[in-house]
Amino acid sequence: MRKRPWWKTVVGVILTAVMLFPVYWMINVSLTPARNMRKSPPNLIPIDATLDGYRRVMEQQLPFLGTSLVIGVGTVLLTLVLAAPAAYSLAKLRPRGGSALSFVLLIAQMIPAIIMAMGFYAIYLNLGLLNSIPGLILADSTIAVPFGVLIFTAFMSSIPDELIQAAKIDGASVWRTFISIVLPVSRNSVVTVSLFAFLWSWSDFIFATTLDGGGDFQPITLGIYRYIGNNNQEWNAIMATAVVASIPAAVLLLVAQRYVAAGVTAGAVKD
Repeated sequence: MRKRPWWKTVVGVILTAVMLFPVYWMINVSLTPARNMRKSPPNLIPIDATLDGYRRVMEQQLPFLGTSLVIGVGTVLLTLVLAAPAAYSLAKLRPRGGSALSFVLLIAQMIPAIIMAMGFYAIYLNLGLLNSIPGLILADSTIAVPFGVLIFTAFMSSIPDELIQAAKIDGASVWRTFISIVLPVSRNSVVTVSLFAFLWSWSDFIFATTLDGGGDFQPITLGIYRYIGNNNQEWNAIMATAVVASIPAAVLLLVAQRYVAAGVTAGAVKD
């Protein structure tokens, strides 16, 4: 086994440290007492570390976190319900016009979110969905569904046709084949699509500020935005909010990383 040159390891460590430094600084500031914020330059290590910022988060930001969690889970469920059957149809049932539909889904990924947000605003204004959780779930799903269909289609295309035919011979309907055979086999792509759908909805700001700027239930991105405006001197509390908001995404990425790697590369290589 060939040994990796030492300088590559050093370069890798340096680049990793540079990329992770903003994360460290966010944590550092979140633990720094307010009286030490005005020092120049700031301390690289949080001297006299305090949890006051996190106490304010627990007191003021929990409703925003709960709303984001509901929106994220709702977006994941709606995305899976729409994207998985659509992808199965494109990959295995091969309807007429399927190629054109795949191209349209690819184009949909290129539309700027702000343009979609303005369109949703006009529609929601008439439907009464402004400042509502279902409205944000639907809007966030429009970003996740096209991506989900593309990922699911690439994976399901690699499932052997013999497996589908065997289920058909055993008397399974198209729906039963999809539920009992195709979905379990597509576990990696399900995790991948679910993760990206959740992260998109969790970090969404454009749809949130356009469609839910004054509602009772606002996501954490709006919570941070309004918190900065109201407490622009309390940076430890602001950074503590950012740290807490980053935890769910970081945990999900760590837990699901091997499934994501397999799901994203699915269909790239065929026998």
